[in-house]
Amino acid sequence: MPVRFVRSKGMPALALAVACLGLATGTRAQESDAPRANSALTAPLFYQLLIGEIELSEGAVGTAFEVVLDAARKTGNEQLYRRATDIALQARAGDQALQAVQAWRTALPESLDALRYQVQILVALNRLADTVEPLRALIKATPAADRPLMIAATPRFFARSGDRKAAAMALDGALAGYTETPATATAARVAIGRGWLLAQDSARALELARKAHRDDPGAEGPALLALELMQATDGAEPIVTGFLAAKPGNVPVRMLYARVLATAQRNAEAITQLEIITRNDPATAQPWLTLGALHLDLRQAKEATVALKKYLELAPAAASGASAAASDDDDETPSSEAGLLQAYMLLAQAAEMQGDFAQAEVWLSKVDSPQRALEVQVRRASLLARQGKIDEARALIRKAPEKTPEDARAKAFAEAQVLRDVKQWSAAYDVLAAAGKKFPNDADLLYEQSMIAEKQGRMDDMERLLRRVIEIQPDYHHAYNALGYSLAERNLRLEEARDLIRKALALKPGEPFITDSLGWVEYRLGNREEAARLLRQAYHSRPDPEIAAHLGEVLWVSGQRDEARRILRDARGRDANNDVLLETLARLHVDL
Repeated sequence: MPVRFVRSKGMPALALAVACLGLATGTRAQESDAPRANSALTAPLFYQLLIGEIELSEGAVGTAFEVVLDAARKTGNEQLYRRATDIALQARAGDQALQAVQAWRTALPESLDALRYQVQILVALNRLADTVEPLRALIKATPAADRPLMIAATPRFFARSGDRKAAAMALDGALAGYTETPATATAARVAIGRGWLLAQDSARALELARKAHRDDPGAEGPALLALELMQATDGAEPIVTGFLAAKPGNVPVRMLYARVLATAQRNAEAITQLEIITRNDPATAQPWLTLGALHLDLRQAKEATVALKKYLELAPAAASGASAAASDDDDETPSSEAGLLQAYMLLAQAAEMQGDFAQAEVWLSKVDSPQRALEVQVRRASLLARQGKIDEARALIRKAPEKTPEDARAKAFAEAQVLRDVKQWSAAYDVLAAAGKKFPNDADLLYEQSMIAEKQGRMDDMERLLRRVIEIQPDYHHAYNALGYSLAERNLRLEEARDLIRKALALKPGEPFITDSLGWVEYRLGNREEAARLLRQAYHSRPDPEIAAHLGEVLWVSGQRDEARRILRDARGRDANNDVLLETLARLHVDL
């Protein structure tokens, strides 16, 4: 590519000539009792470098590059080659950077830095096939003891490549011989597999992960690759569980596994993994926080409270309280202060779930964070609404400050949710409709409005709103699922309902509530065996009372009444007021 030499300020010329070059052989701190060695920095070379840096500071980047590269060739000094390469890179002159690094390799063939630079520059130039030779040379030049780590790191060179398939092929070529050498086989297969995963060839990546795991069941690399593959394809999970069977004490991989399960809405299984972690490593705080959040998501308020209180005991900053400046960006591993704020909010929710409104307020009073002020107000409004103080609850939300349009939108959602919680459907619909005028193409607002319409029995309005959501956002899986489920629930257009739900499941594979919907439509179609299979799968992933009600009904009418009673009894223990569960028990005349 042509040189794009733009004006660029170099470092002070004298400082570069003395400090950056590394041509002097010693420092004053080292030479007091040692014989002096002559510096390689001669007067002509000093002035040449000085001129180069002056040219750079004046914007004559092309001249500066040529001067510094000439000095590097004269001295064979690695820092000068690096400096010349960096000058070209800063000017976005890729061909000149490649010229400098090739000269660098010729002068210093054992330089690992020169090889790294060459690979990175070739990737930036999209000359991916040309990376094979320097990448192989880099691995070969790396000491044998460090070679597996170097191989494992090779996919990072291609992280920003636009041609992922070409990058995977380059990795394949560079690492070909290393997959057959015992010391490097596992690392090489994982690295190549990671390349194919980036190229969206999950099948090839999975086969490489399997081979690597078979060769070394206790190797972490195949398990980490498999965790990424779990989100893209079936068949990777046995690699993870096999690794954990071989290395049951590996907390980082088990923690990642729990997070992947939770992301897939397989909360019950995620809880199992976190319970293993907390038994084996009870003094580490973070797993207790995640465990509490998952228990709460399953409406297991007592278990959530125990876990969250344990987190507060262990959190480093628990004694000093949460800072007003703390914020929580929902990172996988929040800071201590952010974790405390999250724990207080979750504990307030758990207390509210158990009807202990006073304790919920105690936990909320500990949250002193401007970033979470609206969330705290919403939770306080929910407490008021649960005590019948609806007008006070709505006023509290409306008084919350609006600094951005997103705040106004969030307040509309919050007010509607408070009204939903007390089944004031008409008022909730009006709030969302008013917000929809401010945000006319907001898919989330339209979806929530459709759900309220369904509660009011306004099925035509619900379908109209959901089809509008699909029109605005064709990948909005909730809309397909809700429309399909509503048709199945009313025994209408069941084939269309199944198609809609299958579309939702294609957009969100494995999602338990969509799997539940598909099981329910199969039941309505008379396919009880398939319905039971799907509903068991959904319930196993997420033992929600509504899913339990559907599974319980299918089992009940299929004659498996003991199992149906057990599942329905467990669901009632989780949420005795769930509308779908109560309607199912009454309609089937189930005596628990």
